[in-house]
Amino acid sequence: MVAIDNLNGERRRQGRIEVICGSMFSGKTEELIRRMKRAKFAKQKVEIFKPAIDVRYSEEDVVSHDQNAIHSTPINSSGNILLLASDIEVVGIDEAQFLDEGLVDICNQLANNGVRVIVAGLDMDFKGVPFGPIPALCAVADQVTKVHAICVKCGALAYVSHRLVDNDHRVMLGEQTEYEPLCRECYQKALSEETERKLSNS
Repeated sequence: MVAIDNLNGERRRQGRIEVICGSMFSGKTEELIRRMKRAKFAKQKVEIFKPAIDVRYSEEDVVSHDQNAIHSTPINSSGNILLLASDIEVVGIDEAQFLDEGLVDICNQLANNGVRVIVAGLDMDFKGVPFGPIPALCAVADQVTKVHAICVKCGALAYVSHRLVDNDHRVMLGEQTEYEPLCRECYQKALSEETERKLSNS
């Protein structure tokens, strides 16, 4: 009987929180879409949410950098999830770093009610500072998957999303023209070079 249960694992698992985190270009959204499509294939009722401010590729769809897409519901606050996720078995949340801290309680409540919650988001901002509700979600998650981009300078595993444009706002939606994934060593070098450049221009 245990073997049969394992074969049907996508339908028989209890409520839980799964977090997929990492830098930009690391495949977070790609992995979220993959898990959500598996759940749909298993005939589960699924719903995916994303912050309404994220309209880079589509106003409604969640779209990865590789152009894989899945339909989603844009929301302005985490509280909307409870209102819209009734009778849902699997909830996906993309770009969760842009949502409010209340998301942690929402995810816990859903998981405690038997819902599988899959959250994807940046764990750090462009300064290497823990970002939004993601760190707290990692703490309460049943499973955390840290994915890595490749450092564009040396080919090592990337550590952080380095911002290429002179903008100090924490929230700035962007792509490869605004950000690049760097390992820790190359990131420190980039910061030193930027500091030297600012000093020479002042």
